[in-house]
Amino acid sequence: LAVARDLCKRVETRAVGVELLQSVSPGQQVVKIVFDELVSLLGGTTAAGMQFPSNRAAVVLMVGLQGSGKTTSAAKLARHWKERGKRVLLTALDLRRPAAIDQLEVLGKSIDAPVYLSRDASDPVLLAEEARSRADREGFDLLIADTAGRLHVDEELMAEVARLQGSLQPTETLLVLDGMTGQDAVLIAEAFTKRLRVTGFVLTKMDGDARGGAALSLRAVCGAPIRYLGVGEKVEALEAFHADRLASRILGMGDVVTLVERAQERLDHSKAEALEKKLRKEGFTLEDFLGQLQEMKKLGPMDELLKMLPGVKVPAGVQLSEQELRRTEAIIQSMTRQERTRPQVIDGSRRKRIARGSGTTVQDVNRLLRQFEQTRTMLKRFGGKRGRLPMGMP
Repeated sequence: LAVARDLCKRVETRAVGVELLQSVSPGQQVVKIVFDELVSLLGGTTAAGMQFPSNRAAVVLMVGLQGSGKTTSAAKLARHWKERGKRVLLTALDLRRPAAIDQLEVLGKSIDAPVYLSRDASDPVLLAEEARSRADREGFDLLIADTAGRLHVDEELMAEVARLQGSLQPTETLLVLDGMTGQDAVLIAEAFTKRLRVTGFVLTKMDGDARGGAALSLRAVCGAPIRYLGVGEKVEALEAFHADRLASRILGMGDVVTLVERAQERLDHSKAEALEKKLRKEGFTLEDFLGQLQEMKKLGPMDELLKMLPGVKVPAGVQLSEQELRRTEAIIQSMTRQERTRPQVIDGSRRKRIARGSGTTVQDVNRLLRQFEQTRTMLKRFGGKRGRLPMGMP
């Protein structure tokens, strides 16, 4: 509340008495002032990077409560740096929860990152030191340590994590917080920062409807910056934090830059090039339509993608869920090869058969065929122009 009052006061101070610009409306000018103050409150426009020592592995200590997404975030961070050419070693230090060790092992295999673990160890500090020795000995660039979590902050948890921090002297200590918990996340952060040298925060579950209330208070109350945002359950769903982009989302102004970066990272550019060449020779089929829908799914939920586009709102009652995409896939996969390549042969009886096979209705099949025709018509317009097709466009 104090942070919100301070923000309002700063906006008022800047807005009252300021000379109006002729090129913008008063409302737009106030929005710009609010945007600037939000960016300042969130930590400024510069995104902090990771410092990698030249003679040994950098160490990231992941801390937080159980259920905050700490273990998953450790794997996401490992993948993030692997994608940038770093050799990463994970280590599981939550020795009281065998399930946490198993989870990290499975996640490590999914991203092809080794995990240093021991199911017989009793001292997490000794295990952490062994992992550090292996990381240095084998030339890893980064060691990410997943520490123990608890259902609530307690003295035992803090003492254990403090011992680990003292032993490892990590490059970064990242506190993982559930972004959906609002101001409770700030209270948890205060408790951790009183006992530990927290260098940054990871806010998880930032792909939901919550626009980032906790983020507004973290920097002001705790002093440390937000480093990463978790924007989904998949291992690729991690974004480096940019204050200006989150401020834009908070104000409902979208975030096109992050959307473009996500497309560049996740979409298969070779498939797009192959489709482009095919369109110029043969035309667009339902098989191509299915392939493009599957590529779009890699970017995340459709409603989340639309929120990243400025000025685009999802109409009330419109469902843009994974279930809708799965229904579309089921309809196309229930067609014969001839029907996918020559949809004009799909008559009334074929539509009934496709609906039965996909567990949908004839109306669903008709709707899909209309959408396909609209997409094919649009792509024909692109076919007469030079330049690439938009990546992932169905």
